[in-house]
Amino acid sequence: QVQLVESGGGLVQSGGSLRLSCAASGLTLEYYNIGWFRQAPGKEREGVSCINSADGAKYYADSVKGRFTISKDNAKNTMYLQMNNLKPDDTAVYYCAIDCAPVAAQILFYGAPGKGTLVTVSS
Repeated sequence: QVQLVESGGGLVQSGGSLRLSCAASGLTLEYYNIGWFRQAPGKEREGVSCINSADGAKYYADSVKGRFTISKDNAKNTMYLQMNNLKPDDTAVYYCAIDCAPVAAQILFYGAPGKGTLVTVSS
């Protein structure tokens, strides 16, 4: 059974940092594109970042470029999202999911996500 478990969310002040983790079981992350999307209350889902399994290419939404960094540790079967210089607009539930891809100006996801982790950035 495939399971993705996000962790690392919390409350942080504007300008602060958090590192999110996504632990996978039932699949080997090394062979999958995997990434993060977020959803804020009343807003549409936004693809944040995706890492390509074939060549390691990393994709980011314009809203987070230069502030967020995606990575994964194949030995731990875990993916991470380092978030620096956080802003109130980054407040959302963050989900990890497999089968992501950049499409036009978006990052789309085709796999089922985990339950998410809440990130709240205060001003």
